Amino acid sequence: MAVTSCDAGGCTTTTSVHEVLILNETLKVKLSDTVGLNEGPRGIVPDKEARRILKRLLRTLTEQGNLHLVMYCVRGEREIRTLRQNYQLIRSQVKGKVPIVLVVTCLESYQPEMEDWWRINERIISNLGMTFAGHACITTATMTGPVFVERRTHSYDTVCKLIEQCHLSNNTGGNKHPNVVVFGQRGAGKSSLVNLIAGKNVANTSIDLKRCMLKWEEYPVKFDGGSYNIFDTVGLEEPQLGIPQYLDAVENAYSLIQNLERQGGIDLLMLCMRAGQLTATLQNNYRLFNEFLCEKKVPFVMVITYLENEVGEMDNWWKRNEKTFRHQEFHVDGHACITAIRGNCPERYEQSRTTIRKLVKEFTADGQKRARKEGEETNQFMSLMRKLRGLVSAKSRSKKDNIVPRLTKRCGLTPNVAKQLADRIKKDAVEGPS
Repeated sequence: MAVTSCDAGGCTTTTSVHEVLILNETLKVKLSDTVGLNEGPRGIVPDKEARRILKRLLRTLTEQGNLHLVMYCVRGEREIRTLRQNYQLIRSQVKGKVPIVLVVTCLESYQPEMEDWWRINERIISNLGMTFAGHACITTATMTGPVFVERRTHSYDTVCKLIEQCHLSNNTGGNKHPNVVVFGQRGAGKSSLVNLIAGKNVANTSIDLKRCMLKWEEYPVKFDGGSYNIFDTVGLEEPQLGIPQYLDAVENAYSLIQNLERQGGIDLLMLCMRAGQLTATLQNNYRLFNEFLCEKKVPFVMVITYLENEVGEMDNWWKRNEKTFRHQEFHVDGHACITAIRGNCPERYEQSRTTIRKLVKEFTADGQKRARKEGEETNQFMSLMRKLRGLVSAKSRSKKDNIVPRLTKRCGLTPNVAKQLADRIKKDAVEGPS
């Protein structure tokens, strides 16, 4: 189909378009193969001309509404800092209207796993101001040998999944699958909750104190005739115990929210809480998501886990503690008292699956979305980027418009943590899409 080159000269002299079917021929994709950038003196097309061609293509397709995803393809051995120039070129043309994903190639010999490239370089990429809607660490090499064949097959599946998850849909209306975001502190059982909903093990879990997820993960789930996208987020640390980790987790959630906004928004927020006391950290995380990030525009439910040993019905826990939640201004639209551990209580485990699935269906069904005042945006989730950009813009001089006091007062963050988080948001708002 597409001509390839194994030397530094490249082989693409103009944009070529290829139509392919992926995902068992269920998704038709039109791929535009563009002229290579930064080919140097041996390149067939001078870099200046290559950049001009790319800019014109991106601008034209974006204006026509025919661009649904930009795949920024780079070699794994390149210096990370060199990626920024081309990233800024792409972003300047799509202006935040189209998601950009990073595809890292030439990783056939990368050890121990190709995905480790991203784990090692993710922080550097973020610090350089590059934000991607998704990524894939792959190989396109056609070498023989079981390891190389396995990695190439895995790469194909990974890229197809990336396209499916991150591309803009021509139809963001009633046919989209509901997006459910699960969040909470580390150790609350979020990943186990995802597996409970799915009816099988799809999310990695951790029984020790090591973090088992560095980025939010999406899990397409089907049950009772419906399809849902469940998003498992990074566990929120207590800010005082690890400021960098806490900021990373919040920034990660912020990235997820941006990505979902392009796809029609969030349909349900699900706070996962381990049965116990209503701590200040839990209240602050609740306010961060429900009040600050989502402005109470998204249905919000609480799932209380680790109730396999509850005397009597598991829901008795809620009956005992409901008044405490209300007294602390902790308002939820619904709740579920469950166990996400099969263990010695298979009956309670299956009962929990029925309970949680019923909760998901109830709050994502048509007509369950919160009412909007006339003139408000029609999509489910308000434009967080626009809101934050307004909060941190240079024009916002009054103290009430400052993001830091809001974070300290309502989300319980210390001034130091709030300032660092505001700085991160400001950097992304100033440099990000408009």
